[in-house]
Amino acid sequence: MLKFDIDNRAVATITLNRPEVHNAFNAELIAELTRTIDRAVGEGCRVLVLTGEGHSFSAGADLNWMRSMANATEDENRDDARRLAAMLRKLNELPCPTIARVNGHAFGGGVGLIACCDLAVALEAAKFGLTEVRLGLAPATISPFVIPKIGIKHARRYMLTGERMDADQAVKIGLITDTVPNGQLDGHIQDLIELLLQGSPFAQALIKQLVRHVANPLSDPESMDEFTSNMIAVMRVSEEGQEGLNAFLEKRKAAWTEGQK
Repeated sequence: MLKFDIDNRAVATITLNRPEVHNAFNAELIAELTRTIDRAVGEGCRVLVLTGEGHSFSAGADLNWMRSMANATEDENRDDARRLAAMLRKLNELPCPTIARVNGHAFGGGVGLIACCDLAVALEAAKFGLTEVRLGLAPATISPFVIPKIGIKHARRYMLTGERMDADQAVKIGLITDTVPNGQLDGHIQDLIELLLQGSPFAQALIKQLVRHVANPLSDPESMDEFTSNMIAVMRVSEEGQEGLNAFLEKRKAAWTEGQK
């Protein structure tokens, strides 16, 4: 259901490998994706790329899975949804930078996977949609990740209408970072990887925490100031913080870029 690869620069690629059903996910795929994300962390992943096999990124939930869950109890459905929510949160809070390599269409839960990634590059021909409403459902489990990404205004529109959008519109609302013509996807992804590998892994992990905390509307100013002050203090005295400053002053590359271009 999944393919996993990690190269000698610690760039990991997870590929959803169910092209016959447009990489739709079911309970088994969710469990395998959860385990594979943990594996990437365990192997010291510096950058994680998430993509799909074939012509689709992910069509969201597998119809056979949805049919089986329609016959399950409310408690069984709740437990099932919690497993999906836990996987999405694990991806969203991964310490290393993540890139969605959007090789084709993405709907429903597939949009949720994209929203959990830091960067997302899509083919110009890709289509997107939050289509759950047309099935009498709501994009509930993915909403904590999709709404901060696209904003309340766009969430209300696309969640309520279930309409499809093209890649240009997905860029305008903030779901997608960049679009590229067919044949240029991998080159653009590689350019982003090169940029990300120049950064301090420790700093990148804390920056991801910083963004999540500062974007939280419930954070009061006093706790926000304490959080940000503590973070920069920790970073300044950290091994990588010291190395980065010394490398800059000594006009050399930082140690974490060794072996990079």
